[in-house]
Parts: sequence; C-alpha cells; structure tokens
Amino acid sequence: MRPVDLGWIRVFVEVAAVGSLSAAARRLSLTQPAVSYQMRRAETELGTPLLRRVHRGTELTEAGRRLAEILAPAVAQVDTLARDLRAAPAPRVLRLHTDFAFSALWLIPRMHRFRARHPDLELQVIATQHTALRELGPGDTAVVFGARSQIEGPAELLLRECVVPVCTPAFAEAQGSALDRAPLIHLDNSGAAESWFTWARYLAETGRARPAAPDRGLHFNTYSLVIEATLAGQGVALGWRGLIDTMLSRKMLVTAGPPLTNPEQGYFLVQPGPVTPAASNLRDFLLEESASPDVAGLAG
Repeated sequence: MRPVDLGWIRVFVEVAAVGSLSAAARRLSLTQPAVSYQMRRAETELGTPLLRRVHRGTELTEAGRRLAEILAPAVAQVDTLARDLRAAPAPRVLRLHTDFAFSALWLIPRMHRFRARHPDLELQVIATQHTALRELGPGDTAVVFGARSQIEGPAELLLRECVVPVCTPAFAEAQGSALDRAPLIHLDNSGAAESWFTWARYLAETGRARPAAPDRGLHFNTYSLVIEATLAGQGVALGWRGLIDTMLSRKMLVTAGPPLTNPEQGYFLVQPGPVTPAASNLRDFLLEESASPDVAGLAG
C-alpha cells in the first residue's frame, strides 16, 4: 500500500478548527479555491468524505472527526517545537586562522578544554600555509608565525621561537656517536628570506660543524610532515618548542643538541577587531594555555 501524501494536513486541521473553508483560507493566507483543492486531495487520499457542507460553513464527518483528533495535537506539537527551535540561540561561531603545524600539534590537543569551558561556542579552525591578516573578518582570530615587526597592529606573543634538534630514542641509540652525521630532516621555506630557523642557520649559530659529504636528508614543505618523518625514525629534525613538547615529555622524541632561541620571533595572537565577547574568550584561553605549566619553558 502506497504511503499517504500528507501535504494537506495543516489545511485540514485549520478547516476542522474554524468550520469554514473561507475562514481557514484567511488564517492561512490562501485563497478559498486553494483550500478546497487541499480538502479534495485529503478525501482522495483517504477515500472517504471528511467534510460536509452546512449553512455558512462545513462540519466534519465521522471520518473527519476521527482524523482531526489525531492530527490537531500533532500539528500543535510541531508548531510548539518550531517556536522553541527558532527561539534557541544559534551557536556562536569563532574562526581561528593559523598554520597546519600550530593547529595540529598545539591547538588540537587543547581544544577539549576550550569546548568544556565554552560549550556554547563553535570553533572553526582554518589552517593554511600562510594566513593573510588583511583578509580577516570582524571577530576573527589568527595565530601567525613571524617577527613582531612584520605584523601590523596589535599582536600578543604566544610562543617565542625556540628550536632544538630532536629524533626518536631508537634513532639516537642506533646512531650513537655518529649522530652529528645523521640525515637531517628539513622544513623548506617558500619565501625569499628565511622566516624561521633552518638547519644551515642553526648549525652556523651553534658552531656545530657537519661533514662536507652531501646531506642525505629529507625535505618537506609542511612541519607536520617533518615531525611524521622524525617519528618514523628517518633522521634528525629541528623541533619547535611548544609544538613538540608533549612528544618530548612522553619520550616519543629526545633532544639531540642544544636549543637555540630567537627572542624577536614566534607565534603571535592577532585580533584585528572589532573583538567580540566570544573572540575575547578565545584570546583568554590561548594566552592561558601558552602560559600554563604544561608548556612552561616554551619561550626559551
């Protein structure tokens, strides 16, 4: 048996309530012929008359009365639910723009704490290789890597740049005294000028000479891949403190050289404004997390 077409239900319930096709049409902002058509559809669907004409209106047949007893409460419940849903506050959406490394290695492990503190806020993370600050909208937040002098407008330091060579414990044990000659894992810089520590700069500033033989390392254009290769035991990478501290504390990685800090550069929090109350909540959370004990020492 085919299912009954229910598109006529509200019209029928209205006619049953007011006892008039014309009155129902006025209340539903329909024409009287449109209401008559819907009633004919209902009677065709059910195969029996639902209304009978009386002086100045209509009245329900026995079948119509039984149907109205079922449908009137159901339509009223739907209307009540619709009012409740429309009155409920829409979730406040926060947009956080940042790079792949920060979102994957620093933000995601902490997001559950933000959601527990602000269950009414919906956080949308937009990860790109380079965030265009001029394209941020009202209420947007960005966490960008670079030097403070490169950022226009207000910016707050979250993590100062501090790098340290890292590898897996198994890789360090296998290399032993030959660790200084181990393959290096590089994060390639697409810009003309170096915007972060490279292996060449790190080795030069720490005075750690390398053999003249060609480097047998790997090159990646995203830091997440650098870390994946390091965790796979493919070589030694520069670990950005703050991004890899959890891996160090869990002994997934170990240090393989001294740290090097750039006090003028790091991850900065930017909110171009106007800053909404929800965006202020996000700002407070990010600053608190960057200063919390489990990330102590990130600033070098």
